[in-house]
Amino acid sequence: MSGEQIIPVEVIENKIFQLRGQKVLLDRDLAKLYNVATRDLNKAVSRNLSRFPEDFMFQLSKDEFNNLKFQFGTSNWGGTRKLPYAFTEQGVAMLSSVLRSERAVQVNILIMRAFVKLREILSTHKELAQKLKELELKIESHDEQITAIFETINQLLGPPPVKKTNMGFQVKEKKVEYKKRNYKLI
Repeated sequence: MSGEQIIPVEVIENKIFQLRGQKVLLDRDLAKLYNVATRDLNKAVSRNLSRFPEDFMFQLSKDEFNNLKFQFGTSNWGGTRKLPYAFTEQGVAMLSSVLRSERAVQVNILIMRAFVKLREILSTHKELAQKLKELELKIESHDEQITAIFETINQLLGPPPVKKTNMGFQVKEKKVEYKKRNYKLI
């Protein structure tokens, strides 16, 4: 049974959310992927709770749940009695040891590939963002340099500054100082 034929990786990627700073899949989405009922998936997990610490699986808060419902604009989650569980990548990997069907193994392989692909995409985006930032800094310094070049060119293209020189004969006056002498009459 080829994993590619079961579920396209893009379908899995669209079910991965960012919650509490982690990429997760919800129990209901996993149940659909594994082709089991959500309650059966959760029963299998509850029988093996020691395999699912908080960094592998956590239950959504009411606010998180309402936010997800609002995000998708759907009310088809209204029939749930319990808040859904979110499984991190490690939690999904652990599910393969809890759910022992061939389909579970194949789906887990696809889910792991989807997580890896998302990590690669994020890494590429970070690299692109860094290169874009470096380019912006270069452009800013180039803008200043180009502005200085244009100012210099404009000064060179403009008429040269005119130096006023007086034409014709000019007389320089000399100041003569006379000393006052004090004369006394006798």
